[in-house]
Parts: sequence; structure tokens; C-alpha cells
Amino acid sequence: MSGDEAQPGVGMRVGPYMVQRALGEGGMGAVYLALSRGGRPVAVKVAHAELARDSAFRERFRAEVEAARRLGGFHTAPVVDADPDAERPWLATAYIPGPTLAGLLAEQGPMDDARLRGLGAALAEALQAIHACGLVHRDLKPGNIIMATDGPRVLDFGIARAVEHSRLTMTGTGIGTPGFLAPEQAEGLEVTGAADVFALGAVLVAAAGGSAFGGGTPMALMYRSVHHDADVSAVPSALRPIVTSCLAKTPAERPTPEQVLEALALPVPLGPVVPPPTVSPALAPHAAPTAPVAAAPMPPPYIPTAVVSPANTKHQEEAELLATDRKNGIVADSRGISLGRDGTTIDLPWPHVTQVLYDQTIRTFGYSLTVTVQTSTGERYACEVRTRQAERLEAWIDALEALLERHLHRQHG
Repeated sequence: MSGDEAQPGVGMRVGPYMVQRALGEGGMGAVYLALSRGGRPVAVKVAHAELARDSAFRERFRAEVEAARRLGGFHTAPVVDADPDAERPWLATAYIPGPTLAGLLAEQGPMDDARLRGLGAALAEALQAIHACGLVHRDLKPGNIIMATDGPRVLDFGIARAVEHSRLTMTGTGIGTPGFLAPEQAEGLEVTGAADVFALGAVLVAAAGGSAFGGGTPMALMYRSVHHDADVSAVPSALRPIVTSCLAKTPAERPTPEQVLEALALPVPLGPVVPPPTVSPALAPHAAPTAPVAAAPMPPPYIPTAVVSPANTKHQEEAELLATDRKNGIVADSRGISLGRDGTTIDLPWPHVTQVLYDQTIRTFGYSLTVTVQTSTGERYACEVRTRQAERLEAWIDALEALLERHLHRQHG
């Protein structure tokens, strides 16, 4: 790649990998299907230019890549290569063919009790491996889960964690998906592995055909995740207790991945272990085994004609600005800006917004940001959010200014 703003195209190289096609783009970077020199398909994520210019991002990215390289287990896509020092840092993971969970649910409908147990147990095992490496996923959702032939795989490592701890935390980047974010994420508090368990609970509700916090705008989903009990009515009754505990508001009240796995794993019948019968080699070709085991799938020797990737899934909009406290919140994405005040949500699409002003104030408890939105019909709406951290206030303002440049100033410029 050449040029700070250059986007890789078909036939161009990202490191040693030849780009074949774009898979999608999110707030953190663009994702491409590429081939290694030996013909292996990989998924390459390339950071956006504004992130590449941030030294804090590069430092965090390097540390997270090293942690992700240690990530093992049956249910993740391994990191195979990365270059944190490239003009545009990039990360390559093994390409996992298969639909996303979101796509599978859209095509086949909700899962039954047995399939939910299998999905939940597989994801709990994945979280065990992730947390054992000192990582927190922070954006577990149906669009980040590939339903491979050998079971679910959790994707999207490296850049997400690096973004969340850089100065540009919310400048044009998604830090999670409303509807799956834990309350502590929505409030900008410390995030631990318990946030992934919360997301796991929301994923299981979605897989059962429900929605833990209903529908609507990102602001409405965020508010409900903090203040309302999750709706688990779609979940089979036998699984509701463990799913409900995953969705507890307080991180300490949620189970660990190990406890989730224990609760969801199918019981093993007790009794003596009966050895398999001895089969004579001469009879083997004619004798069907009682429990056939499918061979592990081989990587495809060609580029698949249909590629499904988390980046292609648009069912949940990534929040570009997320500023919340225990009472109020400001959330914005490519569709518009939402103000949540005392439980009431005001949704304002960009075409109806003429001006957005903000004011920062130092208070006895810390800092506050007040955002005022004026509409084309003359109404004015204001919302104040508070924080004790000067760095978070600065990140909010950075995100707001970048967001207004993308969606408002260019629109009315």
C-alpha cells in the first residue's frame, strides 16, 4: 500500500498477502479476503488511516496482537500474521468459511434447546481461551461468530482492543454493539471478562429468536441494557436461569465462562465404559462404525464464490459516539444522533439536524459535556453527561467533532 489514505484494491498486497476482494468495513478498519504466497486464504483487517496516525493505538495494537497470538482453543480464529509498524497496521487471521450466526438465524430461524446448549457451551469455551490470554473480546455478537463446519468460531481480535485504549477511542470507531454491550461498557466503566459473559447471554437470547433489550435506536438499546431487566422469554425454560444470570447488571453477579460451560454442557450418562468392538481389517470396509466421526475439513483450495464475514453484517449499527452516565446518554451513528434524558429518548436523523453545539464544564464531581441539537423545524434539545475522567471527556469531544465533520458539516457544507 502507498499513501496514507490508500485503500487496498484487488491485486494489491497487504504485507505478503494478495487482496482478492473486500469483505466489508467497520469503524476500526476494512477487512479483505487475501491469499498467502502459498495460496492459503486469510482474512486481513487493515486499520483506518486516522488510527494509524495515533501512537497510542499502535502501542496498544502491538500488545494486543502479541496476546492474540497466544490465543488457542477450539472456537477461535487464530492470528497468523500482523504488522503493527506498517503505514496502516494490519492483522491477518485464518479464514474460516461459513455463515455468521446472524446470517444462519436469518436463514433458518431460532435454535432449539439442544442447539442453544451446544452454541452456548462452544462460546463459553472460546471465552475461557480468550480470557486465559488476558484478553477481553468486548464485541461478542451474532455477526462476530462464524458457524463453521466444525463448530462456532469467535472472530474479530486485535484492532478492537487497541482502539478502545487509544486516545481515539471513540473517534469514528465502534466500541461495541448496542443490544449486546454490558452496562459497564455503556457507562464507560472498567471492562473485564464479565462483559463478554453478558454479551454471551444476549447472543443466546438472539439465537432463541428473541432480543434481550428489544429493538429501536442505539440509544434506546443502551438505556435498556443499563436500566431494564433483559427479556429472556424466548429462551427455553430450562436454560433461562443461566442466561438470566449472564445478563445480570453487576459484573460480580454474572457466572464465569467455566460456570456457564458447566450449566450448558449436556450431561454424560454414568456407567461403565464399554470398549468399542474389535474389527478385523478384512471386515472393516464392510462394517459401518456405530458412531461415525466426520473428518476435519480441509482448507478450500480456491477462493469461495460466496464469502460471509462479520464485516458484511449490518443488522446492528456500530455507535460512532457513545457518551453515557448512570442517568443520561448521547449515542450517534451514521443515521443520526440520539439523546437519552431521564429515561426518555429523542432520536434525531442527520437530515433534520441543522446545528450541534457542545459545552464542557468542570464540576465538583469531575467533568460534564452538554450537547445541544437544533433541528430544521427550530426545536432545540440538550443533554448533559458526566464523568470523573478528563481523558474520557476529551475522547467524547474528539468523537463528537469527527462525527459532525462526517455527517453534518459535509451535509450542509
